[in-house]
Amino acid sequence: MAVNASAVKELREKTGAGMLDCKKALEETNGDIAKAIDVLREKGLSAAANKAGRAATEGTVESYIHAGGRIGVLVEINCETDFVGKTDQFKDFARDIAMQIAAASPLYVRREEVPAEAIEKEKEILKAQALNEGKPEKIVEKMVEGRINKYYEEYCLLEQSFVKDPDKTISQLLNEKISTIGENISIRRFARFELGEGLEKKEDNFVEEVMAQVKR
Repeated sequence: MAVNASAVKELREKTGAGMLDCKKALEETNGDIAKAIDVLREKGLSAAANKAGRAATEGTVESYIHAGGRIGVLVEINCETDFVGKTDQFKDFARDIAMQIAAASPLYVRREEVPAEAIEKEKEILKAQALNEGKPEKIVEKMVEGRINKYYEEYCLLEQSFVKDPDKTISQLLNEKISTIGENISIRRFARFELGEGLEKKEDNFVEEVMAQVKR
């Protein structure tokens, strides 16, 4: 497909890749900038990909408290230098990630952290569900793999849709920040607390409250 110059320019600004590489990536993804960013990164052509191996040991531990202390989040986000860690742009990003965790309740940062036994157990449940739905056994495995990907999208922070802009994932948002800030950035770890979690209590949808706030 024909790619307009403004899309190429936008992709170049977000990734730092060459004009021709940006044009080819957009053609490959039918003009989808978010997917084109992933294509460039996979090929090692984006600034984010080139910075990914650099040590990031500075940064910040960001906190977020919601609903009068009903939900709390701590997240460690690393960058390469103390200077960048103190910039408003980096702090705004850290705040967005803390609010994302409060709203979307991920369990892991990335899919590699999910225990193998948890995935196997989930596969068994999904396979049984598919068979109970009357699906032919020969297509059940493909269905299970598709549903496992949905599991990752729900519970792995980097694969979740960004609550402020559902058209992009947290991974894509992270890559954009790496490109614009100019340093490697890593979401290292987080902890999320919800008052009374695990105890028998009245149901209150605090997650919806957080999401309503972050979308304002």
